[in-house]
Amino acid sequence: MRSSSGVIHARQTVLRKRITEWKQWAFLAAFSFVLPAIPAEQSFSVPATNKVDVMDMNLEDLMKITVTSPSKRPEKLADAAAAIYVITQEDIRRSGVTSIPEALRLAPGMEVARQDAHTWAISSRGFNDEFANQLLVLIDGRSVYTPLFAGVYWDVQDLTLEDINRIEVIRGPGAALWGANAVNGVINITTKRAKDTQGLLISGIEGNEEGPIASFRYGGKIDEHSYYRVYGKYVHRDNSRLPDDSPANDSWSMWRGGFRYDLEPTAQNLLTVQGDVYSGDLNQSVTVPTLSPPYSDVLRDKVNVFGGNVLTRVVGHEHHRDQADHGTGRDVDRDRIARMIGRK
Repeated sequence: MRSSSGVIHARQTVLRKRITEWKQWAFLAAFSFVLPAIPAEQSFSVPATNKVDVMDMNLEDLMKITVTSPSKRPEKLADAAAAIYVITQEDIRRSGVTSIPEALRLAPGMEVARQDAHTWAISSRGFNDEFANQLLVLIDGRSVYTPLFAGVYWDVQDLTLEDINRIEVIRGPGAALWGANAVNGVINITTKRAKDTQGLLISGIEGNEEGPIASFRYGGKIDEHSYYRVYGKYVHRDNSRLPDDSPANDSWSMWRGGFRYDLEPTAQNLLTVQGDVYSGDLNQSVTVPTLSPPYSDVLRDKVNVFGGNVLTRVVGHEHHRDQADHGTGRDVDRDRIARMIGRK
C-alpha cells in the first residue's frame, strides 16, 4: 500500500510528463503554422559569408585577430596588453550552450557558478558570488550592471545566441581603462550587424529541464545602405531538483524581443539604433533564520522582472579633403591648415 506522499509524487510525475508533451505539441503546431508563410526563396537562407575556422588558421593569423576591449580601439590580439580571450560565434555554435553564462565557461580563468535555475555567480580572479561587483559587462558597448549592487543580474541578460558576433573576455586589471567595475576584468559582448543577419532564422530547444526555448529572427534590407532585423525569444526552465528529489521552486520563464537598424552611407560612417524589451517571472526560495526550532524557515516567492533599453550609436570618420573649403564653415581641410602654420 502506497503512502499519500507517494501517490502525490506519482501524480506530479505524470502531470509533468503530460505538460512536457503539451509543450512539444504546442511548439510543433506553432512551427507548422509559421513555416508555410515563409516564401520558398527566403526559408532558412544562410547569407554567403567568408567564414574562416580558427582551427584552420596558423599561429601568425591567430595573433592578428582584432580586439577592441583592452584599449577601446581596434588592435591586434598580439599587441593587447591584457590577458584576453575571444569566444567566437563558431565556438558558441559548436559548444551547444543555451545561454550567455554557459558560453562564458569556454573562457579560461573565468569563474562561472550556477546557484539555481536562474541565478549565476560569475567573476574572475576570485571574490566570486551572486553579488560580485568588480566585473564590467558590456553588450554592444552598453553597461548592463544594476545600480542595486553594481553587479549583473545574469538571468535578464539574454540574446539570440546566433546574433552574437563575439565575446571578448579580459581577466584582471588589464582593461582598467574602462573605469568602474573593471578591477577583475571586462566582458564585452558584441552582436552582428543587421547586414550580416539577413533572412529568417527559427530555432527551438526542448528538454526535461530546459524548454521550451524558442526564438526567431528576421533580417531585411531597406535600400542599398540600410538594413534591419527583429527578433523574439521565449525561455522556460523547470525547477531544479533537491537531493531528496523534491522541486527547488526556482523555475522561471521570460519573453524577450528587440530590433536593430543600421545605416551605412559610406564605409567609414555608421548609424545604429537598437533596442530590447523583456518580461518574465522567476520563482525563488530564500532560507531565513528563526527563533524557534529548527531555527530556519524557507520563504517561497515569485519575482516579476521587466525592463528595456534603446541604444543609438553614430560612428563617423574625418575625411581629409584636398580641395578648398566651400565657405560652409563646417568642413575643415586639415592638410591645408597644417601647411599654413608651418607644421607640414
